[in-house]
Amino acid sequence: MKTPLVVFSHLPWDLVYQRPQHIMSRMGRERRVLYLEEPQQAPVPAARIDVQEVAPHVHVCRPRLPFDARGFSETHNEILAPLVEDLLERERIDEFVAWIYTPMALSLARRLNPRGAVYDCMDELSAFRGAPTEMTTRESDLLEWVGAVFTGGPSLYRAKRDRHHAVHCFPSSVDAEHFAGADQTPDPEDQASFPRPRLGFYGVVDERFDGAIVERMADTHPEWGIVSSGRS
Repeated sequence: MKTPLVVFSHLPWDLVYQRPQHIMSRMGRERRVLYLEEPQQAPVPAARIDVQEVAPHVHVCRPRLPFDARGFSETHNEILAPLVEDLLERERIDEFVAWIYTPMALSLARRLNPRGAVYDCMDELSAFRGAPTEMTTRESDLLEWVGAVFTGGPSLYRAKRDRHHAVHCFPSSVDAEHFAGADQTPDPEDQASFPRPRLGFYGVVDERFDGAIVERMADTHPEWGIVSSGRS
């Protein structure tokens, strides 16, 4: 198999099935993937990493800590580094490529000495409500360290293209194979009476979701069924 990936993500695997899950499930067809989530506080006597296989060759690694702190903080990363090193040793992974979704994981990824590193910028995380104040600085340092940058759309590409020598627009899209099974699924009971055609949104509902536009669209086209399915 090809060189394994260790993924550093701010998104829990079970939150919403989106860009990281689609990509890493496919990556697992030809290489091993360790998907490291942000640490979470848990009633455990000592820090540990729980591992679950969620797809062929794809293992989600969930750090559990006996205290709370902002995800991938320096305190977290100091504790996580030896735990991840032990995990790599148990899994007999001698070399790997780091695939990074959050700049906050930079010090951890760098300490593990990967063979190479990729920054997959799927969002402008520094613009999120409650983003760490050091996010912008960490991203600048990350851009100096990684060998390649992927962006989740054209606007992100324009924002990053002058900050690294190898920025590639890798737009998010629809995984037709994944969603094809929905054609065989009966209407949920609470949607059975909705008119057709239907317009749907599946994803995270947060401060970026423009509810006013959806409301105006519904008022303008009452013959449409509009369905939003996601997590906040």
